[in-house]
Amino acid sequence: MNDHSFANTGRATPRAPFRLGGAAGHWVLTAAVALLAGCASLVPPDSRLPQTPVPTAWSAQTPADMPATPLAQWWQRFNDPQLTRLVTQALQANTSLRSAQAALQQARAQVDVQTAGLLPSVGASASAQRSRASNSTGNSFQAGFDASWEPDVFGRLRSGVNASEADAQAAQASLADVQVSLAAETAVNYIELRGLQQRLAIARSNLASQQETLQITQWRLQAGLTTSLVAEQARAAAEQTAAQIPALESSLAQSRHSLAVLTGQAPLALDALLADTVAVPQPAQDLALAIPAETLRQRPDVRAAEQRIAAALARVSQADAARYPDFNISGNLGLRALTLGALTNGGSIASALLASVSMPVFDGGAARAQVRVQEAALEQARVAYEASVLTALKDVEDALVALRGNRERLVRLQAAADAAGNAALLAQQRYSSGLIDFQSVLETQRTLLSTQDSVATTVASVSADHVRLYKALGGGWQ
Repeated sequence: MNDHSFANTGRATPRAPFRLGGAAGHWVLTAAVALLAGCASLVPPDSRLPQTPVPTAWSAQTPADMPATPLAQWWQRFNDPQLTRLVTQALQANTSLRSAQAALQQARAQVDVQTAGLLPSVGASASAQRSRASNSTGNSFQAGFDASWEPDVFGRLRSGVNASEADAQAAQASLADVQVSLAAETAVNYIELRGLQQRLAIARSNLASQQETLQITQWRLQAGLTTSLVAEQARAAAEQTAAQIPALESSLAQSRHSLAVLTGQAPLALDALLADTVAVPQPAQDLALAIPAETLRQRPDVRAAEQRIAAALARVSQADAARYPDFNISGNLGLRALTLGALTNGGSIASALLASVSMPVFDGGAARAQVRVQEAALEQARVAYEASVLTALKDVEDALVALRGNRERLVRLQAAADAAGNAALLAQQRYSSGLIDFQSVLETQRTLLSTQDSVATTVASVSADHVRLYKALGGGWQ
């Protein structure tokens, strides 16, 4: 028997139902089920995952005998109780996370809906009727149970259940992906906030030094030892530094607002808690990377993409099975009588059994087209899986490169900041003694402020690079 077994050249409804009742219907239905199950050939689609090249190791080598670092709660590796508290609160109260949890509940409920379709359905009913015709009046009373069941001969219903289960697994992986992103975003915002506090302290410290230099310049001007040009240059340098402070304060307030919203609170809720200046949290340096294949298994977005392929596969099978006949068995058992009291008599029992089969005769190619629709959706899911794998590999390598580069930059900047601090101190002492001109003082003060600000920025960048690496490795969920 082939795909055209039920074809008809004339126009007809998409499915022609044939109904058989009683014992004859039972035997005919059984024979039809056996015959159609034997001659149908539902070929399952290719269930293999796309083959994407995965390297055997990362560009940053980890000793072979060192086990991979657990990443479920990586934020605890920063040894900052405030950071741990904020990430924990975000994972409990963030609105995006709660929305993903609701989506998971919806997907699981849909699995229950599809699973219920595999089971018989039973209903109860009761009715009372009074009719009048000419000079006669009649009553009719009825009560009973109705039941129906659709045998899933070709697996259409089971494929629907499989698709829903895969969707639920994808929703669970998407929830984990939200957790990973949320923990990283909270940590990066917290690190940025602490870095801004350090930069603000540096700006204020340099402003105090420049104001001291300005005072010395004004004294020298009053004594006739310098010119008004020098005094105005000193004033301009101090005002330029002072102008940076409002911008840093604005960025600091915005970071506090972002953290409050991430933790499910009003924007000003964390102002008092985060008011004190604290050093940028530094992570532990003993991070051991898992091999790329293990990282891909850990990444929830890759898991979600894999489950979407499984759901698309099931929907292809479901659409293919829809091209074959549907079977249905239904019946009722109840009481029927002309009076309410007669319902309890044995003679009022009524029962019926109905077996039916409906098969596609002509649908203009809609069923086949629906199979092609689902096959195209399957191909999209496969491509999306490949993209998620490549993106995961890129994220890890990008984070490793950024971390390595910022570490080297930080070493150079710290050396430059030490030298700039010594130069600024010497320049100020020699200017006070009249040994050098004021231009040298201005240059050393500008260099000191610039290098110290760059050090503070890079320290925060190194910590943020660790966070992005943890995120790229799929850390933040279990």
